[in-house]
Amino acid sequence: MARVSFAPSGRGWRTPRASTEFSPCRGGDTAAREQLLRRERTSLCAHPRIHVAFDHDVREPPGPRSDSGHPSLHALGVARVTAYSDAAGLSGVWPARWARMSPRGGKTAAEHWFDLFGRTLTRRDLVRIGCGAAGVVALGGLPGCIGRPIRFSSDPFTLGVASGDPMPDSIVLWARLDAGAVGDAGAIRDPIEVRWELAADDSFHRIVRSGRSDALPELGHSVHVEAGGLGAGTEYFYRFHCGGATSPVGRAKTLPELGAHVSRFDFAFASCQHYEQGYFTALRHLSEEDVDLIVHLGDYIYEGARAEGGVRTHEGPEVLTLEQYRARYSTYRRDVDLQAAHHAAPWVASTDDHEVDNNYAGATSDDDMSPENFLLRRAAAYQAFYEFMPLRRSTMPVGPNALMYRRLTLGSLMEMSVLDTRQYRDDQACGDRFKPSCDAHRNPDRSILGSAQRDWLFDALAESGARWNVLAQQVLMARFRGYDERGRETWTMDKWDGYPADRSALLDTLATESVSNPIVLTGDIHSTWVGRLLRDFDDVDSEIVGTEFTCTSLTSGGNGEPQAAIGARALPFNPHFDFYNSQRGYALCSVTPDLWSTTYRRVPEVDTPGGPVETLATFAVENGRPGAHPA
Repeated sequence: MARVSFAPSGRGWRTPRASTEFSPCRGGDTAAREQLLRRERTSLCAHPRIHVAFDHDVREPPGPRSDSGHPSLHALGVARVTAYSDAAGLSGVWPARWARMSPRGGKTAAEHWFDLFGRTLTRRDLVRIGCGAAGVVALGGLPGCIGRPIRFSSDPFTLGVASGDPMPDSIVLWARLDAGAVGDAGAIRDPIEVRWELAADDSFHRIVRSGRSDALPELGHSVHVEAGGLGAGTEYFYRFHCGGATSPVGRAKTLPELGAHVSRFDFAFASCQHYEQGYFTALRHLSEEDVDLIVHLGDYIYEGARAEGGVRTHEGPEVLTLEQYRARYSTYRRDVDLQAAHHAAPWVASTDDHEVDNNYAGATSDDDMSPENFLLRRAAAYQAFYEFMPLRRSTMPVGPNALMYRRLTLGSLMEMSVLDTRQYRDDQACGDRFKPSCDAHRNPDRSILGSAQRDWLFDALAESGARWNVLAQQVLMARFRGYDERGRETWTMDKWDGYPADRSALLDTLATESVSNPIVLTGDIHSTWVGRLLRDFDDVDSEIVGTEFTCTSLTSGGNGEPQAAIGARALPFNPHFDFYNSQRGYALCSVTPDLWSTTYRRVPEVDTPGGPVETLATFAVENGRPGAHPA
């Protein structure tokens, strides 16, 4: 039996445990399944039962309570959730602070988690989720393995390589072995030894670091090497060797030394790359730009079913299970233009909604999936995201939770907080999308960040000594005022508009803490906007506390047009916006101590491969003067 056990944090109190079970997969003989699991080292998806147990009394928890009056998992003393499979030997730890529980109906957060895994799956749920419980495996404690040498008959590096999440002294090097090549070698269930090299030159005459890492079947034979002991602000080149094959060469660069003077830093940001709606021409052009970092703000994949009439097609129905997410990522990763962008510079990747499900919020899906089954789906989605991205082990998901918000510091020049505006948010109010305000929308307790991430962000902003303070996040922060057919004022409930209390608190923090040069980078909306962040959007003369640069999509929405109707209609009602365009492309940022410059690069056609790129516009922000002006 596989078991997930909640363990108290050393407070010295244990009471009889409550527990429940559910079966994510039906059919077949239990003993035969367990024997198969032992032999094949497969994930929890193949396991017939999952057991959840609470090792404390949830009725009388010690510790503080949340704002709602109910204790959080951390307040309950649940320092971790340990997951393991007696059959497979898989184990791991899930810190309770990663969990976001939403108490309802007077129950504690822990009781709700108990309820989610205790409810019986309906026939319809089983059809929808299949064996998607694979994602419940606690990946953080996968067992140590000794990868065996292997010989491939086909290229195992068809997905390319990548680097990411740089620090001054280390960087992540990523590769994932091609599933077909691994299968042909008869090693689909085995750990495989992969060798890696990091050099000071692209000819690898001066190798500075090298090593071996095991590509584990539990992680889809992906490798995440955290190469350390590196020089700050230094360019490197890397490659992998496995089974007689050598990967393409990638370029990596570490961040500047903490506190060091940085005269200039160049990076790019982008988002929203729907495979079926366009060729990744913009990414090919981005790979040729002179940047040291690429920030991707989400919608790396799209989860929907194959559509008719697209520029090209991906496989299958809407993705729900781990294997389906893996297949979708593999389709994207085989694109040579996407690979070129990964090979050119390190990436900092975050998720928006389509990595999981359109417009999802916390444990709430956009369709009729029950919360417990959506969390299984989210677990599978987060695991696939980790497997296919150059992410640090601290981001490795455990169950349906992943600690994706993080911070990069570039000397004394810039501090970048990478936010997660999906995993911890309350459900969209008033029915979602463009709606008039309602009671739920005005509830001051609703959050897009969640309390832990909000506190982490606000504390960092208050303490930052950087010249430029950047929020790299997913959805439009500025007010996007509209009016419906009855003349009622509308709000975009999926954006920061839908969470006015959180937005006001953030903008107030920027003002009261005198945060130096706040810059917000945004994706999601498939169009380009440049806006002033006002402390009060109902007052056009209100204090400007920051600048928001929103980048259009790479392909999503097709070729686009200079100004789509929805944006053109909104401009008169939102005078804080200084620029708008609805074509495809990406953004380049050049940052010095005195000036921030954002150049929008436009790709007029994505429905045919190999189109040109051109500069759409450039805007600048001067040190100490929020708000952008044409440059």
